[in-house]
Amino acid sequence: MIYTKTGDNGTTSLVGGVRVKKTHCRIEAYGTVDELNSCIGMLVAIIDTNEDKEILQFVQHKLFSLGAYLATDSTSIDSDIISDIFDEDIIKLEKAIDVIDASLPVLKGFILPGGSYQSSVCHLCRTVCRRAERRILEMEENGIKKIDVNSKCFVNRLSDYLFILSRKLNQLASINEIYWNKTCK
Repeated sequence: MIYTKTGDNGTTSLVGGVRVKKTHCRIEAYGTVDELNSCIGMLVAIIDTNEDKEILQFVQHKLFSLGAYLATDSTSIDSDIISDIFDEDIIKLEKAIDVIDASLPVLKGFILPGGSYQSSVCHLCRTVCRRAERRILEMEENGIKKIDVNSKCFVNRLSDYLFILSRKLNQLASINEIYWNKTCK
C-alpha cells in the first residue's frame, strides 16, 4: 500500500521518526533536491551524449544520498549520518566542467537561458539547483542542521556544471547563444 494517511494532517516523518510540518525548511530543502533530481532525470532522457548521461546519472545518485542526509534528524538517531559526498565527487564534476569548457568559445557576456530544447531543460535544472542550494543554506542558517562542506560545494559546483553543459548542448544543436542585450532593445 502506497498511502499511509499519516501526512493528512500536514506533517511528515524525518528519517529517525520525528514528525515536522510539511512546510518546515528541512522539508523544503530536501524536497527541492528531489525536484532537482527529477529535472535531471528529464534531462538525461532527452540528451544523446553518453558521457553527459553518465555524469548526470552519477549526480542523481549523489542527490538521492544528499536528500537522505538532509532528511535525517541526527538528534533522534544514534549513528552519525554522513552526506556520502566526498572530495573526489566534487573533483569529478570539476573535471567534467573543464573538459566541456575547453571545447567551447570564450564567454563574451551573460547568456540568456534557452536555445535548444535540451539546453533549455538544462537551464531549468541549473535554476532549480540554485534554489536547492539556497534552501540547504537556509536550513543551516536556521540552526536546523550543520551541513557538511562537501554537500555545499557539490551543489554549488553542480550549478556550474549545468551551466557549462547547457552551452555544450546548444553547440551540439548548432544553435548560437543569445547574449543579454543590456540596453533591452
